[in-house]
Amino acid sequence: MNLIQDGSFLTLHYRLSGADGGDLVNTFADKPATLSLGTGELSPAIEKRLIGLAEGSHASFDLAPGEAFGERNQELIQRVKRSLMKSLGDPDEDYQVGDVVQFPTPDGQGSYAGLVREVADDWLLFDFNHPLAGQAVSFEVQVIGVL
Repeated sequence: MNLIQDGSFLTLHYRLSGADGGDLVNTFADKPATLSLGTGELSPAIEKRLIGLAEGSHASFDLAPGEAFGERNQELIQRVKRSLMKSLGDPDEDYQVGDVVQFPTPDGQGSYAGLVREVADDWLLFDFNHPLAGQAVSFEVQVIGVL
């Protein structure tokens, strides 16, 4: 029987739900997910809970507020000048509260997302926290295959 360990390639069904019990992600009614442990596809706290589970097992666990996706960080809420936004993307973009905007990393090799919280004439207020930061979540998993 194969056990999950660092670097395992997994096929699994999983459900991630928020504190209210509502599904945030649920693959049980669709195709199972495939992923490699340790590549950042799941949070480190969730991956840690998967280590040692056997192929074929079904488990559920609760993660405390901030454990799965970190605590909310007020320093990650920042104003960005519209002039910078125009130079980074479409100069005619009409940003609205709730929009998710991709920003390039300083090295240009990747990107990160920010959620528009406020819109003003010459700036936008972005929240760069993970949407689930500071929240309790529940994770249910059915391990189908482990390589």
